[in-house]
Amino acid sequence: MVHHNIITPVRNFIKDSRATGIMLIGCTILSIAFSNIHFTSAAYTGFWQRNVAFFSPSVHLPTDPLHLVNDVLMTFFFMLVAMEIKRELVGGELASVRKSLLPILAALGGMICPAIIFTCFNAQTPFYHGWGIPMATDIAFSLGVLSLLGNKVPVQLKIFLTALAIIDDLGAVVTIALFYSSQLHWIYLMLGAVALGAIIALNRFRARSLYLYILPGIVLWYCIFNSGIHATIAGVLFAFCMPLNKIEKLENVLFFPVNFVIMPLFALANTAIILPAQFGHAFTTTISFGIMAGLVFGKPIGIFLFSFLASKTGIAALPSRTSYRQLFGISILGGIGFTMSIFTATLAYSLAGLQIISKVSIMAGSVISGLAGFAYLTYVKPKTALHVVKTVKEEEKTVPEQQTFGYDVEPSPLTIEPVLN
Repeated sequence: MVHHNIITPVRNFIKDSRATGIMLIGCTILSIAFSNIHFTSAAYTGFWQRNVAFFSPSVHLPTDPLHLVNDVLMTFFFMLVAMEIKRELVGGELASVRKSLLPILAALGGMICPAIIFTCFNAQTPFYHGWGIPMATDIAFSLGVLSLLGNKVPVQLKIFLTALAIIDDLGAVVTIALFYSSQLHWIYLMLGAVALGAIIALNRFRARSLYLYILPGIVLWYCIFNSGIHATIAGVLFAFCMPLNKIEKLENVLFFPVNFVIMPLFALANTAIILPAQFGHAFTTTISFGIMAGLVFGKPIGIFLFSFLASKTGIAALPSRTSYRQLFGISILGGIGFTMSIFTATLAYSLAGLQIISKVSIMAGSVISGLAGFAYLTYVKPKTALHVVKTVKEEEKTVPEQQTFGYDVEPSPLTIEPVLN
């Protein structure tokens, strides 16, 4: 029997992922087109770099549309992701050790292997700092592709991919905080700690009004922005310190603007790139080799290998009613690294030329991974009802109900329904 109170928010996200993914794809295509059409190129690319400062330079805020999107608006994206993580850790798909281990280990493998592959290509070059670029899985794009497959993929695998991508994003956030932040300014860090303490105190004393958290949240963002740590980390800290009963309300408020306004703006701003005249040369550098090989090969190898070993050794269990073949297809889709990979690329390299090579390689690797994963899963047959009943009975004997990944093992018609619909 499905625990609707636990996984309904995840299902809602999955339900809307197709629209979000299609919108991101459309914005990316439009942005690249506007950037490379002769009579729109200068105006379009120049817009994102234009100085639009509303305050005195002494206030130290973002001064152009690109940084307004990346430093301000994307904070809300990270806040939404962090709230989803906290809620799932407290009472959802990641609440128990066994439930959370498989996507955690899969995400870990999906981060380690691409980083190693990138380093193999770039260890002896000045570009080694980009090892974090191919580590991420894009939630919206990967679930968007998966949703196009309809009933060929059981909902358990969609939830698994969602959990994996969420944990992957958390890993990317930690990576950015530790390795892609500039020189630290300790005064701002201490002031930020005070603001964070105020949010924690409000939580501890059960402040009822959500508005009471906003002012220290703004102060926290400003201090993090000026501290040398990337400003989006403030969104993560804010979300983790919020009371759980306020998170659902915030998620409902943020869901639409983040997915249908902020994410499209991010795609438009960060793909406003003029492709080099010798376009093929963008794919002949060690950067492009490392990124594309990391996404196309490193992600599926890492995700599947860690998941396979974890399930075979009994550390974790596969999502119910799924097979290793289907899991491998999900691992291929893990190579879609659009949003977080592009974001990391803007932090890893300061030179525009290196950012362009990185972004082109990310898009190419993500397209290859998306098409390959879609084609593979199209031809992988789902388990039959008879196989499902047999599997469920075996799980009943060997795996306690609370240890399955987000699904009960009661062999009733309702448990078979998600596979057949």
